[in-house]
Amino acid sequence: MTTSTIDRPARAAATRRSGRPRVWRGAVLALAACYFLIPLAASFVFTVHTPGQGVSFEAYTALLAADGFTDSLLLSLSLAAATIALALLLAVPALVAVRLGAPRLRPVVEVMCMLPLVVPPIALVTGVSTVLRWGPDHLSRTPLYQTFLAVQNEEFPVVLVLAYTVLALPFVYRSLDTGLRAVDVPTLVEAARNCGASWPYVVVRVLLPNLRAALAGAAFLTLALVLGEFTIASLLGFEPFAVWIVTISGSQAKMSVAVSVLSLLITWALLLLLSRAGTAAATAAPSRDSSRTSRKEP
Repeated sequence: MTTSTIDRPARAAATRRSGRPRVWRGAVLALAACYFLIPLAASFVFTVHTPGQGVSFEAYTALLAADGFTDSLLLSLSLAAATIALALLLAVPALVAVRLGAPRLRPVVEVMCMLPLVVPPIALVTGVSTVLRWGPDHLSRTPLYQTFLAVQNEEFPVVLVLAYTVLALPFVYRSLDTGLRAVDVPTLVEAARNCGASWPYVVVRVLLPNLRAALAGAAFLTLALVLGEFTIASLLGFEPFAVWIVTISGSQAKMSVAVSVLSLLITWALLLLLSRAGTAAATAAPSRDSSRTSRKEP
């Protein structure tokens, strides 16, 4: 009996064992797809089908003409962009500085960034509203009075950006901390500084390209948070997209469900773009490094 004949049963058993995880993986993915897609399909059918009248897409065609739809959507997107920029501007330099100069402070920074998970949004908005009421009463004769009015501008409420930044800090921290752990930051910074690079150049041209996947993940989570946040905006009296959906839900049920379906698809599309951008950047960087190394080799 040849060796190949003896090894045949072992190879068959190994193939069966390797095929089992694929089957379980497919089953889990199928269940997850059903969990997400069946309610979405049921909502879509509710918006387009009327018993006794057939199929009609009037709920979707009337969205563009609905009062407040475009304004609230643009407001939410602009708030999301400003929140992402502010959160990254605060978190990236702080985490890089802690990793380079004071690694012992990392637990302190972690606790501070995780505090918004402990404080509920209703408590946060109560404190914010109290400060906004207190400020004009006590600072009416100072230049800060105009600042309190400016941050509450309905066209672009800066106070929401500040509140959303606080809520997004835990997710931004986790994403960036994971990215920094995967990169040898001290070696990269030391090499760049020895070549004469300034600190802004080191951060922008050396560190950020290596953190693109982490930055995309942080932006991914912050965008999802801002587009779906309702409590703070509603209690402060502003009307971004999530608040507008709830406002029209009482009078126009089909349109509110259609807006919810559409907003979910828009969110998925934006998150997919961010995810693809981060993945493409992360895969492009190693390929460029390998091509440079191959050119240097004789």
